[in-house]
Amino acid sequence: MTSSTDRAPDRAEELAVVARRVAETAARHVRVRRSELFAPSGTRSHDTSVSAKSTPTDPVTVADTETEALVRRLLQEERPGDAILGEEEGGSVAVPDGVRWVVDPIDGTVNFLYGIPAYAVSVAAQIAGRSVAGAVVDVARETTYWAWTGGGSYACAGSEPAPHGEPIRLRANPIDDIGLALVATGFAYNASRRAQQGVLMAQLLPRVRDLRRIGAGALDLCMVASGAVDAHIEHGLSPWDWAAGGLIAAEAGAHVVLPPADSRSSDGDATIAAAPGIAADFLSVLEEIGAVGPLAE
Repeated sequence: MTSSTDRAPDRAEELAVVARRVAETAARHVRVRRSELFAPSGTRSHDTSVSAKSTPTDPVTVADTETEALVRRLLQEERPGDAILGEEEGGSVAVPDGVRWVVDPIDGTVNFLYGIPAYAVSVAAQIAGRSVAGAVVDVARETTYWAWTGGGSYACAGSEPAPHGEPIRLRANPIDDIGLALVATGFAYNASRRAQQGVLMAQLLPRVRDLRRIGAGALDLCMVASGAVDAHIEHGLSPWDWAAGGLIAAEAGAHVVLPPADSRSSDGDATIAAAPGIAADFLSVLEEIGAVGPLAE
């Protein structure tokens, strides 16, 4: 075991190993719990398994809370001196001199609830509010994405338990024409902000190839890294949504713009990632339509 006070072991690659191991363990739990909580059709087997969070359209399941508790326990066993910020239980602001883990137990809870196979576990390590290592596990596809500062981004797929397949080094697409860009986006749970986002996307759509709405911000950012999409724009993500995925996209060569380390969804800041060849043009278009700044609720 190591502590955040032991400065030598706090190398980004070692933190990435911890992030990956914890995220993969949590993803196995999520995979099992979905089969236990939901019938094959997606119908809930227990009415008490779901409750509302920020709005009636923003659900939290018992699997979210269980999984975050599991991640916290695993991190405390491996890194007992570190701070933890999680979507469900909250936690510390950025720690100036130590490591803070930022956790989303299930990113894409609505997809999880409906049985749409696009939801993820995200675990990131931050130092002074900056992500230095992180892992995102696409639970349904059993694919892990991970990165650390200066070390690049990787992905591999495999059945549980290990071993995994050979890691693949990720690179953002070598696209240079924004008109051919496939862009991922997402929409807020708050109706007012969702309406504003709809107006912005209506202006963006004629300028790019097409839009995709996957429903999990962490996966959107990993898709920029892997080349499954060329860019991503979304307002109102919290740190647990982008802490790991933003690093993974950046280490794959994407140009990434992130909210402040301790922002929250209510602040409405933009999270942006774009393949390097279209980044300047993409940001220019976003500036033109008023999509770079925050959107109020």
